[in-house]
Amino acid sequence: MDVFDLIIIGAGPGGYIAAERAGSLGKNVLLIERDQMGGVCTNLGCIPTKSLLNAAKLYRSAQESEKMGVTATSVDFNLTTAMKWKQETVETLRSGITFLMKNAKVTVVFGEAVCLDANHVQVGKTVYEGTDLIIATGSSPAVPPIPGHDLPHVVTSNEILSIEKLPTSLAIIGGGVIGVEFASFFASVGVKVSIIEMMDEILPMMDGEFAKLMRREMKPVEFRLGCKVTEITRDGVKYTDAKGAVQNQAADMVLLSVGRKPNLEALQALNLDTNRLGVVVDDQLRTNIPHVYAIGDVNGKSLLAHSASRMAEVVVANLYGENKQKMRYQAIPWAVYGIPEAAGCGLTESEAKKSGREIVTATTQMRANGRFLAEHGKRAAGLCKVVADAKTKAILGVHLLGPYSSEIIYGAAAIIEAELRIKDVKEIVFPHPSVSEIIRDTLFAIEGTL
Repeated sequence: MDVFDLIIIGAGPGGYIAAERAGSLGKNVLLIERDQMGGVCTNLGCIPTKSLLNAAKLYRSAQESEKMGVTATSVDFNLTTAMKWKQETVETLRSGITFLMKNAKVTVVFGEAVCLDANHVQVGKTVYEGTDLIIATGSSPAVPPIPGHDLPHVVTSNEILSIEKLPTSLAIIGGGVIGVEFASFFASVGVKVSIIEMMDEILPMMDGEFAKLMRREMKPVEFRLGCKVTEITRDGVKYTDAKGAVQNQAADMVLLSVGRKPNLEALQALNLDTNRLGVVVDDQLRTNIPHVYAIGDVNGKSLLAHSASRMAEVVVANLYGENKQKMRYQAIPWAVYGIPEAAGCGLTESEAKKSGREIVTATTQMRANGRFLAEHGKRAAGLCKVVADAKTKAILGVHLLGPYSSEIIYGAAAIIEAELRIKDVKEIVFPHPSVSEIIRDTLFAIEGTL
């Protein structure tokens, strides 16, 4: 039996990055995947949703382009063609990941993995032995025990990506990132969409002012906040509203979007410490079992593809590198690829206040930015907010709502990771005209920091 230096279970953005990094260092690596290379992100999450959202944005732009001198006639949205484009994108990226594994000389095995102990994993009838084990089994859509959740017109984020016909109306249970992105897509292509959310606001990680503006800009979507779903019927969703009254939301398709649960099935024999989020790990992703690490969604620390990839790099660096590393979660950016886009990094204003800090903030309207105004006009909405420590002037958080937010926010991550102060960023030259300038302009809006 070959003994691998490293066995990795799960070929998502955590697992395949760990495999590529370790394989490139000359380590003998085994990567086990039960479905498709790339995991949820490539096949059922990040990539397919962005393909569809871009199609919706193009469709919407064509409908609204006349004010800029571009008249489009007979503009139609074809779901079949959009789905084909989505699938071609997925398959291209999947092939790219396969090439990376070959290039790094990673052994790839497809099948259901079962951990026998910290050093032995079984796939089918074959048992593989390894010195170290990385668990990157990811997560799956949570399905709450709501009466009617198993009706044929009820779907999760997995099934909705392969529908063949647009519904006339869609009720989305849950106002998190996944719910908001699907709401943006379907509403933009003519579906009547409603979001039913138990909390008082959508997108809990977002600054409250931004979440409110996000809802306002998603004008076709109806929001039912502070509402608890009690039953899914064949023609809609029953819920109690914020006043306790029983209501019914008509819909011919229902999307369950209430969170995700860690995939722990393969790990039972390991006796890992777990909590409600997943496998318990320290800041180096170590579990309670020596030589066993857990990265990505399965540990529940940060359910983002780029977080999983960074966790992978931390583990591989600590196993085979000279400089020990650890996860620092304070500078991990998030993005919502809705219409409009939003992104953030670091603390919100309310989080900074709760931490006991004395803070200073400034908020700037995106329409004050030259490129934003040129491309979207003075009626379009967008915001940038910066949160800083009043004493040290260190930047604690940056929050964006508007186009290109997901492309700009990495700069905020670098600023917060490096613990730059307001004056430090003011000395950085941003390209003009660019929407990214809004961050620097917002810093100059904070008084007393020159």
